[in-house]
Amino acid sequence: MYSAFFKSILDRLIASVALLVLLPVFVIILILLKVANKGESLFLQPRPGKGGKVFHVIKFKTMNDMTDSQGELLPDSKRLTTIGKFVRKTSLDEIPQLLNVIKGDMSLIGPRPLLVEYLPLYNEVQKRRHEVKPGITGWAQVNGRNAISWSEKFKYDVWYVDNISFLLDLKIIFLTIQKVFKSDGINSATAATMEKFTGNTHL
Repeated sequence: MYSAFFKSILDRLIASVALLVLLPVFVIILILLKVANKGESLFLQPRPGKGGKVFHVIKFKTMNDMTDSQGELLPDSKRLTTIGKFVRKTSLDEIPQLLNVIKGDMSLIGPRPLLVEYLPLYNEVQKRRHEVKPGITGWAQVNGRNAISWSEKFKYDVWYVDNISFLLDLKIIFLTIQKVFKSDGINSATAATMEKFTGNTHL
């Protein structure tokens, strides 16, 4: 009953209130990123949602578009601006996704929406992460975020799908707040962001 009905209502209600409260912060970040990026401060990115259906996630543009002499984009660590680092470290980069929750594309809690290009790389168990709406935060996020391996991340995602409940969501919210204050798991062990998923045959 919770996952089928009440979760969606609570998502939209809480996201609407949170967006109103955070509106001044939202506007300030938009202005700062526009200056730092010398251009856009928001962008849309296609991501698979529930059932693998593609939607466009709304994101702050925390990296600029600097290129090398061959016209290729520089590594993420080189393009991540100072304000972009701060926005990511404080998890303020998740604010625009409240709009996705209000639209119904996402949930507050659920597996994070990954890249569309990963869809054909999932095994049958990993695909189960798409049985629920993707979330702004989730069980994998409070258990390591980008600091854990892809295998671990998928295990947490599928575990959440099998154990979804109001109390679990409440726990994840409190743990997320705790993680934000500690700035845990923002980066992987070897990169400024998470390394790309290349596929594997086990969970």
